[in-house]
Amino acid sequence: MLGIVGLLLLLGGIGCLGWVAYQYFGTNVVARHAFEQETSGLRTKWESEPVAPRTQKDKLHDITTTAVPGNAIGLLRIPKFGAAYEVPILEGTDLSVLSRGVGHYPTSGQPGQIGNLAIAGHRVTHGQPFSRLLELDKGDQVVVETRSAIYTYVLDTAPRDLTVTETASWVLDPVPGQPDATPTQPLITLTTCQDLFHSPDRSIGFGHLASTKNKS
Repeated sequence: MLGIVGLLLLLGGIGCLGWVAYQYFGTNVVARHAFEQETSGLRTKWESEPVAPRTQKDKLHDITTTAVPGNAIGLLRIPKFGAAYEVPILEGTDLSVLSRGVGHYPTSGQPGQIGNLAIAGHRVTHGQPFSRLLELDKGDQVVVETRSAIYTYVLDTAPRDLTVTETASWVLDPVPGQPDATPTQPLITLTTCQDLFHSPDRSIGFGHLASTKNKS
């Protein structure tokens, strides 16, 4: 009887270790493959639909009319992380979405537009695109590419300097921390888990749009 119990405990322990190993290693392999597929698919779509000259109103229309939950809306690059760093930006922040890239908070602003573009990403597991986010400093660049333009944002704060609870929705406001203010410039907010393990706290980095390069 004791032998059976011991065997069951051993099998249970092996199962738990296997689950942990998959969460911390297996999900990264699967997610990074998904990142590549989303990026490749988005670039193929852009190439098949060349950008014609557009007004700012038209460019906003391009984004908002195609922002289907789970669909890729752009690409994120952070020069400090190296030339190879490129992650798809998907619409939404559900767990299924964040396993395929970083997520755009649907209620936040659009790339390059006046307001607050808010983006979330995993710091560990599921591709961990924001694993090094806390290494960023004030002044570092964050590049967002859409079908019509390339937007370069500059961080005003280092993500490691601000920690909030997951319910602190003020960081997503059009003007963070000023719920009644009318935005006057394009901003960006990056969010990720404060700890490498599951945590209710979030590390936050704020920035502003520094330059725009239109593709047409």
